[in-house]
Amino acid sequence: MHLSIDRKEIDKFLMVGDKVLIKPKHPGGQTKSGLYLPPTVQESEKIQCGYIIKAGPGHPLPSQVDESEVWKKKNDAVHYLPLQAREGDLAVYLQNAAFKIKFNDDSYMIVPHSAILMLVRDEGLFE
Repeated sequence: MHLSIDRKEIDKFLMVGDKVLIKPKHPGGQTKSGLYLPPTVQESEKIQCGYIIKAGPGHPLPSQVDESEVWKKKNDAVHYLPLQAREGDLAVYLQNAAFKIKFNDDSYMIVPHSAILMLVRDEGLFE
């Protein structure tokens, strides 16, 4: 899938539910012995890692309105159970559960939160 969206508009992306947008972290493509690996070998790995660019609001929770008191005004605001993943985290995720998208010649992955195996959070990374 190819999207033609300007780089400056990435802030307008809204992730839905438990989905996260990940910028894959590509290894150097070279083994310890000095062999260069083609990109197809790296993409066929079952586990990948990358940085979380955007995270969805989480899982929607059911309404807590008491149905027996119908005269009370219902609160239509949707409440979410927040995700553990945050922007800037390094995520290790299952490759086969991710959807690859491209825009501005960059590859991104849309990954459900259930496919994330591990998060690495460095609080001082962007300071």
